[in-house]
Amino acid sequence: MKKTYCAKPGEIEPKWWVVDAEGKVLGRLATRIADALRGKDKPTFTHHVDTGDFVVVVNAEKVRLTGKKLTDKKYYHHTGYLGGMKETTAGKMLENHPERVIEIAVKGMLPTNKLSRHLIKKLKVYAGPKHPHEAQKPQPLEISQRKRA
Repeated sequence: MKKTYCAKPGEIEPKWWVVDAEGKVLGRLATRIADALRGKDKPTFTHHVDTGDFVVVVNAEKVRLTGKKLTDKKYYHHTGYLGGMKETTAGKMLENHPERVIEIAVKGMLPTNKLSRHLIKKLKVYAGPKHPHEAQKPQPLEISQRKRA
């Protein structure tokens, strides 16, 4: 008789992955990162346990947005005061805070529960090519690019 495997929090040994975002499309990059954070690419995936890995993203400022998203895509936040709704275009966000563009895209692709708040802390995003996680020996995570016709 076969039994279904259920991962336990103490059994999982997380890996470290590094992703170079230069020239990658934002949406395709974010889905691959979200899968790695959740552990969906592992055979031991359990939906209610953190079986995912740490992901370090470098060159966030060189991520690609398709179409007219640089001018048309808007990011909103509220200051907390009356009439305090602020909006920023994706182009401005990439200039000022390129890390946030990837963080927001990945956070939107995670489920909205207590586990996702824990998973998003395992995402480290840096605007340039340098990162302080060399001691963890991160392996490169391959992101496939769709061929254009």
